[in-house]
Amino acid sequence: MRDILLVEDEQDISFANKILLERRGGYRVRLAMNLEEAWRSITEAEPDLIVLDIMLPDGSGLDFLGELRQGKNIPVLLLTALSETSDELRGIQAGGDDYITKPYDNNILLARIEALLRRTGQLPETIVKGTLTLHITSNEAFVNGGNLSLSQKEFSLLTVFVQNENRIIRAEHLYEQVWGRKLEGDDNAVKMAVSRLRKKLAHSGFTVTAERGAGYCFERR
Repeated sequence: MRDILLVEDEQDISFANKILLERRGGYRVRLAMNLEEAWRSITEAEPDLIVLDIMLPDGSGLDFLGELRQGKNIPVLLLTALSETSDELRGIQAGGDDYITKPYDNNILLARIEALLRRTGQLPETIVKGTLTLHITSNEAFVNGGNLSLSQKEFSLLTVFVQNENRIIRAEHLYEQVWGRKLEGDDNAVKMAVSRLRKKLAHSGFTVTAERGAGYCFERR
């Protein structure tokens, strides 16, 4: 599990992004409300990526970034209300790896973080589990070289399962991770997607079992 440090002084944004990254991204998230807390957090344990606001109560995120780049190569995604082209240019020149302006789409934020982690070698492009091979960049899964022809939802579901082998995952959590929103009402969408995926995994050596009242578990046959 990858660690992300969110440096943001607006509590509503900070907590909303923490929930987003933990529930849908599967990341471990730490929060810093200012630069002092950010430095303290990095000293205690270096994160795999930093999401950094520029306008902070105790200084500029760009100054922080300049100091960070003197000794550390942690990927940094700048997330800021500064939307001028000149602002973005200064952010990249200061050492930022990517730049998103507020307001933003949650899916874009997740996609940019995943791409940045992959680009910097923090996320694998391929996951191999027994006879299964998942190509993350192309959203394709293979069993002994044969393409399983998964839909986007089925591939996302399989990725979550593969990363959580032998762990029971509640339908609500799967729905949030794969469909990108909270589950309201019944979980028929999850049931149907799991059923289709289970059939396609028939010759993989793995299956997805339904644990009554608890959720689903990806395990070896």
